[in-house]
Amino acid sequence: MTAAQPPVVSPMLTGAARLPVERTGWLVEPKWDGVRAIVTVDADTVRLVSRNGNDISAAYPELAVPPAGLRGRRAVLDSEVVAFDDHGVSSFGRLQQRMHVRRPTPALVAAVPVICMVFDVLWLDGRSLLGLPQRQRRDELVALALGPSPWLVSPVLDLAVDNELIAVGRELGLEGFVLKRAAAPYLPGRRSDAWVKLKCRRQREFVVGGWLGGQGGRAGSVGSLALGVWDVAPAGDGGVGDRAGRRLRFVGMAGSGLGRAEIDSFDRLADQLGRADSPFAGPTPRGLRFLDPVIVAEVAFTEITAAGTLRHPVLLGFRTDLDPDEVVIDAELAELGGPAPAVTPGS
Repeated sequence: MTAAQPPVVSPMLTGAARLPVERTGWLVEPKWDGVRAIVTVDADTVRLVSRNGNDISAAYPELAVPPAGLRGRRAVLDSEVVAFDDHGVSSFGRLQQRMHVRRPTPALVAAVPVICMVFDVLWLDGRSLLGLPQRQRRDELVALALGPSPWLVSPVLDLAVDNELIAVGRELGLEGFVLKRAAAPYLPGRRSDAWVKLKCRRQREFVVGGWLGGQGGRAGSVGSLALGVWDVAPAGDGGVGDRAGRRLRFVGMAGSGLGRAEIDSFDRLADQLGRADSPFAGPTPRGLRFLDPVIVAEVAFTEITAAGTLRHPVLLGFRTDLDPDEVVIDAELAELGGPAPAVTPGS
């Protein structure tokens, strides 16, 4: 590989999910509700690669032309592909109409346009920027003048890192924030507390490990999905749900939010992924039909109950950009525990 060829870079990942003790020296950016993409611009070509290494370029033809500030240049960028709802809020549900379509029709592209929100520049015209401080990389990114739409630079917000930040985010209608230490380098493929994720609403990914049949209009099809998250198992605690020293913890059933597209997509997979034994390490609702835990669902919920399950979970869509093994317990879900509640089919 010559120095002029853009390198392959794995995305840096957030570490902590709580307000940092040290409240100064951070850049505050919006957390976009979309699909992470490493963008490689090589002269007049653009390649987008998802977090799990898949080439997703063909899914977003409006991003096939390099941004204005990079025409004829070479660069590697970090970004989020997003779709906005009618209120101007990034919507994972709306993006669902695009992210599972390999080659969308012009009509779909026009009906559900996407924006590439670029928040970092990692390599530029033969020069690696990975070791530069976050603030300096941000200055280099702004100087590229990437716009106009569908290429935009994700803003840095003039907000204090304090106990009111989450409340401010809710007022602004944001999913959350990513706090980035201004002096930190970019660490490809690594989790680091130099990037802190704060959520203004409770929403995250879970693994689907089973399902219950529906009633009424959903009779003969899926009514609700059994959700789980990988947890570290105590020493000597193996069992069915154990995978390399971890166990799949049951966190509840989600039936709300299942639209016709999600039901059809799930029905196509259920027969292929069915299994006789439970993938969960603990108890589960009666009558559950088990699946290999490889489907990842994005779910919103109001709180975690005393029994350790999700209250009012709503399915937002399925994710193909995440490895199910990465869906692990974190600080947000640390209180999980307790028995599974009784659940009736289709609830």
